[in-house]
Amino acid sequence: MNNNLLQNTFRRTKMGVVALALTTLLLPACTTAEEEVSSPTAEEENVTTEELSENTNDYIGQTVSVRGEVNELVGDTAFLMDEDQIFGGEEILVFNASEERLVLPEGEETKVQVTGEVQELVAADLEEEYDLEPDSLAEYDKRPVIIAESVALSPDPGDVTEKPDRYYGQRIAVQGEVEEILDTGTFTLDEEELFGGEDLLVLAEGFTPELDDDESVTVTGTLRPYVKAEFEEEYNLTWDLDLQKQIEGEYENKPVFVADGVYPSAE
Repeated sequence: MNNNLLQNTFRRTKMGVVALALTTLLLPACTTAEEEVSSPTAEEENVTTEELSENTNDYIGQTVSVRGEVNELVGDTAFLMDEDQIFGGEEILVFNASEERLVLPEGEETKVQVTGEVQELVAADLEEEYDLEPDSLAEYDKRPVIIAESVALSPDPGDVTEKPDRYYGQRIAVQGEVEEILDTGTFTLDEEELFGGEDLLVLAEGFTPELDDDESVTVTGTLRPYVKAEFEEEYNLTWDLDLQKQIEGEYENKPVFVADGVYPSAE
């Protein structure tokens, strides 16, 4: 089954690609990891579910990026998002037009970020184009659908720091508030929990994001444990000695998000 992960760019210094997961959802991909996640371009818009709900007709034919929860799976290649019931009180159908097999963590609500073109669904055409079972999408005919070229797990910062093993090695999209700018391209995202949580350390690799304290951003990239020797060898770090010691002391063997894209959040 075919599925295509989409790309969007919102700032010129920012690019990335998101590869994610959905239980029993097959999202096949014929692009490389670097091509699978990106920030919105001038032709692609980062929007909230509320904006889509209130202005559905304005978005038909446009490419959008939106974040929400997977509410129900529809066959192997589609799902409904989310319980906010966007698009005039109905949940939005998202069809995965990528070729990447992705797995959603079981047993809990997980947010995803999708990017794709908003269309009015012609079920028969989509079933024929992607070789789906006849009438598998018939009940959604003529309803709005996002033909998603990109579908990415989108956990909160606290979820990532609490259960990093769940996300290591995956391309994900994390939304959060800039808590502290430690150095050019090095900052933390607020984990948003009242007690006991840890902020997520972000290292922007190959670009310099424009950031403000407390700014709400979406960051795309890959999570990996911080191992000092590996990071010094692989990345062009500009940290001074004090910052090196601080990061080594606070984050050794803890998760660090290596970002290839940072752009303003719609939420």
